Amino acid sequence: MSAGLNLVSESALQFFGKMNASISHEINNVLAIINENAGLLEDVALMEEKGVPLESEKIKKISGKVLGQVKRANRIIKNMNRLAHSVDESVKMVDIADALEFMIVLSSRLSAIKGVSFKTVSHPDRIEIFTNPFLLQNIIWFCLDYIMNLAERDTTISIAVEEHGGAVQIRFSGISGLVDIKNYAFPAEQETRLLETLNGELQINSNNREIILFLSAHP
Repeated sequence: MSAGLNLVSESALQFFGKMNASISHEINNVLAIINENAGLLEDVALMEEKGVPLESEKIKKISGKVLGQVKRANRIIKNMNRLAHSVDESVKMVDIADALEFMIVLSSRLSAIKGVSFKTVSHPDRIEIFTNPFLLQNIIWFCLDYIMNLAERDTTISIAVEEHGGAVQIRFSGISGLVDIKNYAFPAEQETRLLETLNGELQINSNNREIILFLSAHP
């Protein structure tokens, strides 16, 4: 395997590991909350055994919290399965806006820690390209991660998907920290190799505080 492909494989594994670590952390949080509420139900049962009347409203409140966390866990696992199945096909037609929204959801816990939020700008048309879905998610993640580590806290990044000639572009705008990128070499060799594999290009415009990811509609 060539050095370039080795780098792409390495970045893909790192991306997959990072996402699964974040997902497992979220699942652990859900289990912790369910466990806490199970303890509360046990306390209520013990009090009832001692003759203390049951408080139906309190029980309903606790059970409602448990059901809410079960629904949350279902959403998390659904996203985990979607990520896992994104490697099923090496190339397919991919809805760019949908892939972008999915990566924003997967990155939500990490972006919340950094104090950065992402807001997508809707496009009237469905924009698709024929590409590798997993590697596309990988390069989007690299962009989101770079922005999260660079932008100031309480920053909202605007993301728009646009058609640009025979290509598609994802425009990340309003990156406050982009005026000073001395300590953030991006794209590095790993990202560059991934872009070459996807037949893509990345442009950084510090004056406009934006990053533009170009992707060929037919790589």
